[in-house]
Amino acid sequence: MKKLYFVMALLIVASMVLAACGAPATEAPAPEPVAPAATEAPAATEAPVATEAPTEMTKVCQVTDTGGIDDKSFNATAWKGVQDAIAEYGDVEGKYLESQQQADYEVNLNAFASEGCDLIIPVGFLLADATAAAATANPEQKYAIIDVDYLAFPNLRGSGFAIDQATFLNGYLAAGMTKTGKVGTYVGIAFPATTKFMDGFALGVAYYNEVKGTDVKVLGWDVTTRQGLEVGNFESTDDGRKMGEQLMDEGADIIMPVAGPVGLGTLAVMEERGSGMLIGVDNDWSLSNPDKAGFILSSAMKNMDVFVTETIGMVIDGSFKGENWIGDLANGGVGITYGSELGDTVPAELKAEIEALIPMIQSGEIVTLPEGVY
Repeated sequence: MKKLYFVMALLIVASMVLAACGAPATEAPAPEPVAPAATEAPAATEAPVATEAPTEMTKVCQVTDTGGIDDKSFNATAWKGVQDAIAEYGDVEGKYLESQQQADYEVNLNAFASEGCDLIIPVGFLLADATAAAATANPEQKYAIIDVDYLAFPNLRGSGFAIDQATFLNGYLAAGMTKTGKVGTYVGIAFPATTKFMDGFALGVAYYNEVKGTDVKVLGWDVTTRQGLEVGNFESTDDGRKMGEQLMDEGADIIMPVAGPVGLGTLAVMEERGSGMLIGVDNDWSLSNPDKAGFILSSAMKNMDVFVTETIGMVIDGSFKGENWIGDLANGGVGITYGSELGDTVPAELKAEIEALIPMIQSGEIVTLPEGVY
């Protein structure tokens, strides 16, 4: 029995030892990996908005003669060319300086040269000497002069106009429309660019007489003697009034003033008397004087705006060069336009005759200037 108790004691001791030592340990389940707490990415900074490089503007600067920018004649027509270039090309800036007296020509040209204009446009033959001096003193400066085609500089583009072709057509029209058998003309200052107006006009009347067997008289200009009516300026409407009264009193019912704003005085006389018709020059006078369109038969167009716009385009595309451009019937530099109101009173047959003259003039079959004068 004691032996049994002894064995049992041994078993109990053995079990206690085993318990103390423990069963082979099993590895604790590995903890699930914990993702590191997300750190916010640094806020993206907005990329700077791309700004377009500033557009380089072409600066065009016009210097007027004493008639001013709104002379309803060639200063205004040249300025229209600048405005047309702004509309066509976009990146063009237009500026002008008005000359109050001839001493201003040089001053204004020099002012624009100092300002860094890409193109300077002197308007009219009166600026020829000042422009020649400026072109010489500033060989890198580009110039484009209106109504001067006899200067030769590599930085100057000149222009001339076969305006006699346009006034020839208007002279033929006047001869066909007169009721008194007398038409008139006068000039502001006589020089080749202005006397060509009157030569073409007188020869157009003469051609009508030759074709029709009529004897319409031209008052104010004699092609043979080179003598006629001259007021001596391009500003005084009072002088235009006097010329209008004189010619109308002598029987002229159609008058072509070649004197810029001076002609407005003649137009005022016609409006006061309620009679007479005027032929405008340089631009469409029925559009520039809409309140008096009922007295404007037609206009001899000198399309200086075409020259100006074309030249600005040459500056922009880099093709500018010193040369002389002549506007004629073929390239649209000159032409005839009928008045917005009186145009409808011109017989269709007479208009057709005038249209038929154009190719004859272009071919040289009809001569629009006296031989040996120019």
